[in-house]
Amino acid sequence: MKRGHHNPYVVLVVVLTALFVQLVDVSIVNVAIPSIQRELHASYGAVQLVLVLYQIGFASVLITAGRLGDIYGRKRIFVIGMTGFTIASAICGAAPNEVTLVIGRLVQGAFSGIMFPQVLSVIQVTFAPRDRGKAFGILGATIGLATILGPLLGGLLIQWNPAGLDWRAVFYVNLPIGIAALIGAFRLLAESKAPDAPRLDLPGVAIITVALLCFILPITEGRDRGWPLWLDALLVASIPLFVFFFRYERRRTALQKSPLILMSLFRDRAFTAGLILSFVVFAGVPPFFFSFSIYIQIGLGFSALGAGLTTLPFAVGSALGSTISDRLTKKLGTRVLALGLSILVCGMVGVLLTVHAVGTHPHAYQFVPALVTCGIGFGFFVAPVINIILAGIHTEGAGSASGVLSTFQMMGGAVGVAVIGVIFFGLLSSNAGHAANAVEPKLQAELSRLQLAPAEQSAVEQQFRRCFVDRAQEKDPTIIPTSCRVSGNIPPGVLALVGPSGVITREGIARDFSRSFQQTLLYEIFVFGLGLVIVFRLPQVNPNDLERAPADANAA
Repeated sequence: MKRGHHNPYVVLVVVLTALFVQLVDVSIVNVAIPSIQRELHASYGAVQLVLVLYQIGFASVLITAGRLGDIYGRKRIFVIGMTGFTIASAICGAAPNEVTLVIGRLVQGAFSGIMFPQVLSVIQVTFAPRDRGKAFGILGATIGLATILGPLLGGLLIQWNPAGLDWRAVFYVNLPIGIAALIGAFRLLAESKAPDAPRLDLPGVAIITVALLCFILPITEGRDRGWPLWLDALLVASIPLFVFFFRYERRRTALQKSPLILMSLFRDRAFTAGLILSFVVFAGVPPFFFSFSIYIQIGLGFSALGAGLTTLPFAVGSALGSTISDRLTKKLGTRVLALGLSILVCGMVGVLLTVHAVGTHPHAYQFVPALVTCGIGFGFFVAPVINIILAGIHTEGAGSASGVLSTFQMMGGAVGVAVIGVIFFGLLSSNAGHAANAVEPKLQAELSRLQLAPAEQSAVEQQFRRCFVDRAQEKDPTIIPTSCRVSGNIPPGVLALVGPSGVITREGIARDFSRSFQQTLLYEIFVFGLGLVIVFRLPQVNPNDLERAPADANAA
């Protein structure tokens, strides 16, 4: 290994700066969704892809990227990853349409996945064994801080609106940070390789990436495009592709050709149950923030900054739970995961009850108790989960399981966001009529106060209902349906009630989003409840088991 800076903590600052901006980008986009929709006329499916494809790109290259660093040098691959991420951020920020933004996010996610394993490996080889625990503790704090600050930074940037950039600022902010991290990497990082690095499984990467895209694209775009035959074909094609991938990996495992996933691991119950558990739980967390952000911004009219501040209690609770989890894990072992998911389920029930109780005019503080509870539960789960799973694995090659588990966490998040979009946006359409009925008495009272003739009043009521339902079913929320276009003069008083920003219109939208979000939360409760059941399929581990977890887990 070529020598870098003599102070390893200077190196740590460089790599964690890159890691911080990369992790912030996972969540920062949530608060920018309404702004992206307004400017690019993006459909709901398109904004789902903006979130989903970042995670798909990240997950698809994660394991291979670790091997690239071992073979070609971690510093070199880190610089390539950071350079690509920075350029992709500039492309996203300058995107003239939704297609460019979606493709830019896929590329951005892929370069993030290339960079991420190098950070872990650089820490592993830079610090002496006695100091690694402290270094990885700082790493954990950085991850927690990025989680906390992502939505908040996004909200601040959009609220500040530097140079009139609006949502584009959440991507352009990566440029100066990325450039600073690159300068630091060139000057301070040492080069290192692994003498016995496993070979690359590029065909495996290609197969799983294509399979995931064939599965994700129809789910996110099907509703918007009316389910054309080509999307149906892609969805059907994903099934044999997944089957082919696992058969291909089994063959490479048998021939000892460095498979992407060591299939012998599946003979170990701890790995199989842990893989399913990781996928299932992370199929609930990113979808929650996606749907919650849309609910409070588009449904309730919160600003981007207000949305960031509203979700902050979850992140604070998660940081608190993660801090406490180490002591609990030493006492409870595997049961700490069950405790965490139980608290998380209770927290989601609390969110549902809060949404039901606060109606259509809530304040951010009213969500604090439920969101803090959710965060604490998630912190109890997410901090120890990989270590607990690894401690229960006795199959040869358990050290490589860490990278696979992290990959499946990202895949779970991507699939979850795609699925939650189908549920949430479908409910918005189906609940529109119910919301229109709910505000009709108030509309009638207001129209009577304006002293409209009975015939005029009836016409306004019918028009409002048609327009409201058609708007809820519109794929692009910025498009005005034909039923909403009225010729002739409309009395200002009526427009103030049923216009695009009218009092009754906003009330109806809030009711529609509130009812739909409550129903969507049943998915979250089901997913985390399912995770709780799967926890009991994991073998019980104790503190001694945790201490002998594979040493290379962090660098896998």
